[in-house]
Amino acid sequence: MATGLENLWIYKLAEDPEIKVHEVTKSFPRDELYRSIDQLRRSSSSVSNNIAEHYHKTTTKEKKRFLDIAKGEIEETRRGVLKSSRKKFLSETIATEIADQYIILMKGITSYIRFLELNSIEKYHKPSTKN
Repeated sequence: MATGLENLWIYKLAEDPEIKVHEVTKSFPRDELYRSIDQLRRSSSSVSNNIAEHYHKTTTKEKKRFLDIAKGEIEETRRGVLKSSRKKFLSETIATEIADQYIILMKGITSYIRFLELNSIEKYHKPSTKN
């Protein structure tokens, strides 16, 4: 049975490139195990992990913080994938495909943040000013 998080489209969108990064890094040179491979796998999994972590935060500010971290991890992963192509660890076609998936995800997260801001409960509950 799917939870609310599993129904969140940005979470679903984050899983595919993470799995793709894991798969393509299997063919990287062995001496890159603790450099490119480890870094790409950690940053790609951090994207979906931060989206998951945001889900159970209570305030919009907290939610946005984790989504902003996810966006930073997206950019780190994108740059790493594109550099890996330049280093000839993977084809330019595959690198571009993964990078494009992350651009779509970045736009999705940005839109979702706007949605959270517009529908924030906090904006309707202003602290009372007692004199």
